[in-house]
Amino acid sequence: MADKNLFPVFEVPEINISTPAEEQKYKPSVYFDFELGDFRRDGANKLVVADGKEAYKQWCIKTVLTERMERLAYSSDIGIELHDALKQADRQAVESALERTITEALMVNPRTEYVRGFEFTWTGDSIYCEFIVKGKEWEEQKIGVNFQT
Repeated sequence: MADKNLFPVFEVPEINISTPAEEQKYKPSVYFDFELGDFRRDGANKLVVADGKEAYKQWCIKTVLTERMERLAYSSDIGIELHDALKQADRQAVESALERTITEALMVNPRTEYVRGFEFTWTGDSIYCEFIVKGKEWEEQKIGVNFQT
């Protein structure tokens, strides 16, 4: 006589949970052309895909160009506090505030190893900021952004 259980018995399927190493991989994304202000397209008008390294660099640039707490689509972790930095008393204080807020914004990403080597160039009503970002799997990348004061 077969055992009849009140509660059925069945095999539980294995659930593949991503490991921390898999979560750390840089994922490809659609390539955004900052000069055009639009996504890059090839000759067939298809979107161009940026590899993981380029996608990470673009994320860094987009994060630095986004004012924190001004976009409803982003959490308070995304962006920098540019307006607050520009309110500082002198150039040295502005540069220090920009360095702090850019570093904080980029270190939110667990793939960022460090941010350093800030250089500022003041021209009229704009500040050109260049800095070095190191992702955990790649060499350092120099990134430059321009801010209007």
